[in-house]
Amino acid sequence: MVQTAKQVGPNRYRETFGRYYEDFEIGHIYEHRPGRTISEADNTWFTLLTMNKHPLHFDFEYAAKSEFKKPLVNSAFTLALVAGMTVSDVSQKAIANLGWTDIRMPAPVFIGDTLYAESEVLEKRESKSRPTQGIVTVRTTAMKQGGTVVMSFQRTILVPKRGHAVDDKADY
Repeated sequence: MVQTAKQVGPNRYRETFGRYYEDFEIGHIYEHRPGRTISEADNTWFTLLTMNKHPLHFDFEYAAKSEFKKPLVNSAFTLALVAGMTVSDVSQKAIANLGWTDIRMPAPVFIGDTLYAESEVLEKRESKSRPTQGIVTVRTTAMKQGGTVVMSFQRTILVPKRGHAVDDKADY
């Protein structure tokens, strides 16, 4: 059961702690809060941790000569951060991610940008092979301060029906 879901506009709800299959409604949009400001350390550590050696992400002198004139935030970091922002509402109760598609990055992200995200429920259906679970597809959109869209993607997840989630068990 969603503990609380504050309606913030027509078909728009602010996130709470996870959803069961029954709680998803096609067309509903869940706003994920809080936002997150990206630091230089976030970008540098993630870039080097993942062995991405492109200097556009961590070499200020190199980046100054690029069309952007400053370092770009690693797009894989942006994807990981935005996906993480959605977890407590979209997939906190999920059993598995089944697929990611249509990842788009229409605008650059820079150190100091603050990102916000929202997810719209596109599809849902009961699982044919797992009667206590359902399949939900959402489109997540990330915006930076000022409303510029910086990323979007679709994700399909396997979600338990009410009474069948791990956190329904008192002894976990």
